[in-house]
Amino acid sequence: MRSAHWWLTCFEVQIGLRQKGATDMIIHSSPDTCHWGYFDAQRAPVAQIESGQEVTINTVSGAPQVLPDEGFYIPPELLEIHAAGPPPMPGHILTGPVAVQGAEPGDVLQIDILEVGLRQDWGYNFINPLSGTLPTEFDRFHKTVLPLDGDRGIATMPWGLELPLAPFFGVMGVAPPAAWGRISTIEPRVHGGNLDNKELVAGTTLYLPVFVEGALFSCGDGHGVQGDGEVCVTAIETALQGRFRLTVRKDLDVTYPEAETPGHLITMGLHADLDRAVEIALRRMIAVVEREVGITRAEAYMLCSLAGDLRITQTVNREKGVHMMMAKTHLGTPRVY
Repeated sequence: MRSAHWWLTCFEVQIGLRQKGATDMIIHSSPDTCHWGYFDAQRAPVAQIESGQEVTINTVSGAPQVLPDEGFYIPPELLEIHAAGPPPMPGHILTGPVAVQGAEPGDVLQIDILEVGLRQDWGYNFINPLSGTLPTEFDRFHKTVLPLDGDRGIATMPWGLELPLAPFFGVMGVAPPAAWGRISTIEPRVHGGNLDNKELVAGTTLYLPVFVEGALFSCGDGHGVQGDGEVCVTAIETALQGRFRLTVRKDLDVTYPEAETPGHLITMGLHADLDRAVEIALRRMIAVVEREVGITRAEAYMLCSLAGDLRITQTVNREKGVHMMMAKTHLGTPRVY
C-alpha cells in the first residue's frame, strides 16, 4: 500500500507540472471552492475562463462516516470541509462553479473530458437501508473501504477480486435555471448534475444546455468504477482530478444532456418513472438520427430498433436515468458535432 506521504508528494509533482502549462488553470478543492449538496444559480463562480480554455479541477468525496482507518491518504481539504459543518442538504461535494466567458442562456456548453485521475489510494462503497434499487432488502448500513492501485488501475475487493478501474465524474453540471432556486445534487436533471453515466470517461464529451450567464460548471462525485444501474446507491466513490476543455457552442441545438464517445453518440432520458426515461432517451435519439442522416422519423425509429442500444444509467437517484447509444458509423459522419 502506498504511504500517505507518497500520495501527497506524487500529487504535488502532478500539480507542479500542470502549472507549467501555458493554457491550464487549476482549481483546488477547499471549503472556499466546494459546495456540498446543492446546485444554485446564485452561487458565485470560483474562477472564470475563456471559451475553449482548459481547466484542471480537483475534487473530494464523502462525509465523515465513510473515512478509512489509518494507512490511507486522506486529502486534507476533505477534513477541512467536514470541519466547516454539515451540508445544507444531502448530496455530493462539488468543486466550482467555473464561469465560461460568453456563455448565455440558450447556448450549449461542450465539456471535453481530457483526463481523469485518482487523488487518493482508497474509495468507499456503502449500502443504506431504504435506499438503492432494493430499498427494503438490506436493513443495516454497510460501509466498505476499497484499496485503489493507481499504477495498476485496479481496486481490490474484500474477497480478493481485482476489479479494473474506469474513473469518471458521477456529477458534471451547469447551474440550473435561476427560478429553480437551490436544488439537491442527488437528482439528475436537464442541467446535468448526477448523471452517473459510466461512459463519460477521459476521451469523451458531454453537451449541456446553458441556463445562466457563464454556464457555471461544477463537478464531483468521483467514481473509480461503476456498473450500469449503480444499484446499491454508490459506486467506488473517491477523490478525482479532472482536466476539461470548456467551450461555448452557439451553433448547436441541444436542449437536454447529450454525449459522445469516440465511437458513439449518446442521448439521455431522466425521469422518476424508468419507462418514461426510456421514452425520452429514445425520442431524442430518433430526432438526432433523423436530422443527421436526413431520413424520415419512421426510418430513424427503425434504425434505433436495429442498431441503437438502450442502457440503464442508474436506478437510484430518485430521477432514474437511461441512455441510448448509436454508433457514429451509422450516421454517415465520424463526428456528429
